[in-house]
Amino acid sequence: QVQLVESGGGLVQAGGSLRLSCVASARTFSRYAITWFRQAPGKEREFVAGISWRGGSTYYADSMKGRFTISRDNAKNTVYLQMNSLKPEDTAVYYCAAREQTSERIVVPSDMYHYWGQGTQVTVSS
Repeated sequence: QVQLVESGGGLVQAGGSLRLSCVASARTFSRYAITWFRQAPGKEREFVAGISWRGGSTYYADSMKGRFTISRDNAKNTVYLQMNSLKPEDTAVYYCAAREQTSERIVVPSDMYHYWGQGTQVTVSS
């Protein structure tokens, strides 16, 4: 079992930055690919960014490229999502998800992930 806890959300003005953290309880955290998803009210959950088990591969949704950066610190069982140049349309609940996968491929579909955090709210005001 893997428990994930997100933090770092909040209210920020457009153009501002936030850094989200996802802390995992797994003893073998380094064997898990971690991905961030988000869900805005009335919309489907969407892929944001993912990072492979060793951190050697990352993948971003097109609208996040150049603004968001995903990274991980396996010694701290933590994955980060640095979000810069935030826009009002980035407002959503952000979730981290884990999938045990010892390859460098980033899996996009949310139903391929086995473990989820409770989410953290990000609100960007205009």
